[in-house]
Amino acid sequence: MKFKNLSRKFSNDIGIDLGTATTLVYIKGKGIVINEPSVVAINKKTGQILAIGNEAKKMVGRTPAHIVVSRPLVDGVISDFEVTEQMLRYFIDKVHKKAFNFLSRPRVVIGIPSGVTEVEKKAVHDAAVSAGAKEAYLIEEPMAAAIGIRLPVQEATGNMIVDIGGGTSEPAVISLGGLVASRSLRIAGDEFNEDIIQYARDEFNLLIGEKTAEDIKIAVGSAYPLEEPLEIQMRGRDLVSGLPKEVTVNDEQIRQALSRSIKTLINNIKATIEETPPELISDIMDKGIILVGGGGLLRGLDKLITQETKIPTRVADDPITAVARGTGIVLEDIDALREILVWAEEGKVLK
Repeated sequence: MKFKNLSRKFSNDIGIDLGTATTLVYIKGKGIVINEPSVVAINKKTGQILAIGNEAKKMVGRTPAHIVVSRPLVDGVISDFEVTEQMLRYFIDKVHKKAFNFLSRPRVVIGIPSGVTEVEKKAVHDAAVSAGAKEAYLIEEPMAAAIGIRLPVQEATGNMIVDIGGGTSEPAVISLGGLVASRSLRIAGDEFNEDIIQYARDEFNLLIGEKTAEDIKIAVGSAYPLEEPLEIQMRGRDLVSGLPKEVTVNDEQIRQALSRSIKTLINNIKATIEETPPELISDIMDKGIILVGGGGLLRGLDKLITQETKIPTRVADDPITAVARGTGIVLEDIDALREILVWAEEGKVLK
């Protein structure tokens, strides 16, 4: 027992927001120390991993045929187990390489989408253990985000959060340490990028890449009419001539491109509210809906949700890091918060 306590003292316990687009790593007592893309570059000839994270992201759209840059997670779940394990190992090693940690491997808490299957939960758990974790715990991302922004999730009161990440969007109502009503849909930041790529193709016969679409989304994307119009140059390849082409697009055009996905998101938020008990609806009307995740930063999305649901909506402070901060808070007192976990270190499904 003494050795176990000593090993925990010297181990750097880790919280991980394992996102489709970005992975954030929280170290107990230090805060968020890694915020890198969930991207891996692989040499197809040798099977060797060439780069992970920021270095791999730089290669997107710029590699020769034998080098593939891919995301090992699709829509919030593992699509390539071995590559995900390598990516987790890279992040865990990066955290531990400067630490006095020979006595123990870390305990790890990982945020996962609320709609994943038991098989997918086990895949994440096993990947973390294979990557070097001593114990692996899983928590649903909406719950982790709610804890990260300090909502009273264990009290008998309703809290509504909408977590919009890269691969999934998850509206959820939380009370007494559990999800009372929730949805997990595959419409989020990546789908918004695809909408812009398709719009460029349909409207301008212009082929643009994923990174260009994301840059345009960040620069001029919105869900609600803006007070001041925004414009940006869209550059790509003309599908007719095959030559470079540049067109100017504004916020209204990009809003039109995103409109179908935004409408689907709003409808799922409404459906989650409809499934919520009346007593909790009263609490949510008082407290409002809170947006977290990178997608929550889309201009005017909070205004549109307020207009459509009649419930005040706001964006959380530092929404991108909410899930990672939540995993960190769980690490600080894992025994008291055990009831909110969906998988314990013994490999046992809790919920």
